[in-house]
Order: sequence, then C-alpha cells, then structure tokens
Amino acid sequence: MFLEITQASYINDFKLALKFNDGTETTVDLENELNGSVFTPLKDKSKFKKFSIVFNTIEWENGADFAPEYLYELAISQHQMASEPGSEYGINKQP
Repeated sequence: MFLEITQASYINDFKLALKFNDGTETTVDLENELNGSVFTPLKDKSKFKKFSIVFNTIEWENGADFAPEYLYELAISQHQMASEPGSEYGINKQP
C-alpha cells in the first residue's frame, strides 16, 4: 500500500494533524524540518498555514512539499521520543 495523506489541518506553531489512508491519525512538528531554500519561507507561520493536499501529500503555495512516507516516519519518530503520557505527538491507528 502506498501511503497517502487524506486529511491535514494546522494545529499551532509548526504542527499539523495528519490522517493517512491506512487509518493512522497523528500529529507532526515540522519546525526543525524547514531547511533549504524552498522551506525557508515557511518559517513565517502565516505562510506555513497555507497548504493543501496535492498528489496525496501536503503542499504549500510556494511548491514545497514532503513525501507522505517521510511525514509518517517523522511523526512516529517524534512520538517515540515524546512517549510520556499526554504527549502532543499522539498516533492513533484506526481499523
């Protein structure tokens, strides 16, 4: 199965809530991932908030995007690092 983002919404700062086609719902923090010339403009939160789902992943107005597989693995990694109860990086897998 190819991973696809089916829903995405802005939470706060550089955090997004994502839903994948396998039923996984998670939060990902992209603050430390906005490197390189295409991502630098997204450090402005007003620009970061303006994204849509294009070709099954999130894409910003300037054409920047991340592969859905990368976002999935990043969210899992962040969740594992912040595994204490009440973590902001929750991962829920829907059947």
